[in-house]
Amino acid sequence: MPVDYCRGRGIKVTNTPDVLTDDVADVAVALILMTGRGFVRANRFVHAGEWLKRGPELTTRLGGKTVGILGLGRIGKAIAERVTAMGMKVAYTGRKPQDVPYAFVPDLAGLAAASDFLVVACPGGAATRNIVDARVLAALGKKGTLVNIARGSIVDEPALVQALAAGTIGAAGLDVFADEPHIPPALLAMDNVVLLPHVGSATQETRQAMGDLCKANLDVWFAGRPLLTLIPELA
Repeated sequence: MPVDYCRGRGIKVTNTPDVLTDDVADVAVALILMTGRGFVRANRFVHAGEWLKRGPELTTRLGGKTVGILGLGRIGKAIAERVTAMGMKVAYTGRKPQDVPYAFVPDLAGLAAASDFLVVACPGGAATRNIVDARVLAALGKKGTLVNIARGSIVDEPALVQALAAGTIGAAGLDVFADEPHIPPALLAMDNVVLLPHVGSATQETRQAMGDLCKANLDVWFAGRPLLTLIPELA
């Protein structure tokens, strides 16, 4: 979104905070479950008739594992609450420490090194473009999993493909991509990657709430009253 263009022309830009928080957090947890417990591979295993021939592979227990959250905003906090309820540990990084019961790690590479699952939940834009790069992925390590439910621009996608192909990291669960709906063919071919078509907010209830909030903003604007929501950069 061209913030400078809008600011320079006095254009008001509204957003829809809160209404999609829970749905997006649910998708993050689903990706942790699908990658960590291998549920997508298990589903394919059954559909292919392989269970008639052999037993499924063992995966990993999630309880006790550490979820590192990049960006502890509304969605990041909702993710933290969910994985804590699953018996997982939480660490996070951001601009500054918050008054929360989770471990703060001041730099992203340090967070990746401390994490079993690194969840990207920060805003997109120029400030965060490709900040999850080859160095961060190397710190995450071969037993680590990257989960991205934020924006595709935050992850250096070619570096991610290379890290997965080389075994630098163990797996990835992705709901967003750099050039949606186009996904690198290499990712499509990988069995250790779970791919979703940007469905974080794709529930009937959330899309209705988003539409209702948009209309409410239009109603108050034409009535000469203050807008209900504005993106922080243009508030």
